Amino acid sequence: MLDLFAEDEPWQETLAPGAVILRRFARQDGATLMAALNDVAAQSPFRHMVTPGGYTMSVAMTNCGSLGWTTNTRGYLYAPVDPQTGQPWPAMPAPFQRLCEAASQAAGYPDFVPDACLINRYQPGAKLSLHQDKDEPNLAAPIVSVSLGLPAVFQFGGATRSAPLQRVLLEHGDVVVWGGPSRLFYHGIQPLKPGEHPLTGGFRYNLTFRAAGYYE
Repeated sequence: MLDLFAEDEPWQETLAPGAVILRRFARQDGATLMAALNDVAAQSPFRHMVTPGGYTMSVAMTNCGSLGWTTNTRGYLYAPVDPQTGQPWPAMPAPFQRLCEAASQAAGYPDFVPDACLINRYQPGAKLSLHQDKDEPNLAAPIVSVSLGLPAVFQFGGATRSAPLQRVLLEHGDVVVWGGPSRLFYHGIQPLKPGEHPLTGGFRYNLTFRAAGYYE
């Protein structure tokens, strides 16, 4: 069983130019982050979105912030209203904002201010195929991605889908930040293996902070 209260100091690993892993950076905040996440999900429940091509995603998703990532028959978009509830997405919780600010500063992006947080929930077997985060109107902003719960294998490639992949294990509390020359690198998550985490049970959660509006 993972030690939820491990006191190991965080450390930093370089993935690529402009991309780092902040190991265990969010571990001490796990319980606070999960409480805030559950509040968000109570207002905008998790759902399995359907891609424009008709594929139902294995990862369950919801959002918080002034904009939320969603899909429709025409493509992918950011919208201020949750199409499932007809209400604005829940406000971004203060613990989310504090963590994102600290992580982006530690990774060398001190001016990053997110306005959207996509929350992914993985159950065993769920995965995220290789993709680029390219729906944001201004790509000057980095991506800040926080792992909570069960470990997963993160794939980080290059500017083309065929570029060689790095495969790294992300554990509870790890934060990946990428931007600059790595901003459009392909990435994904391999199918989640079964397990049990003391905080999240049989699930992995991922918080992905983005600037979905205009960013300077």
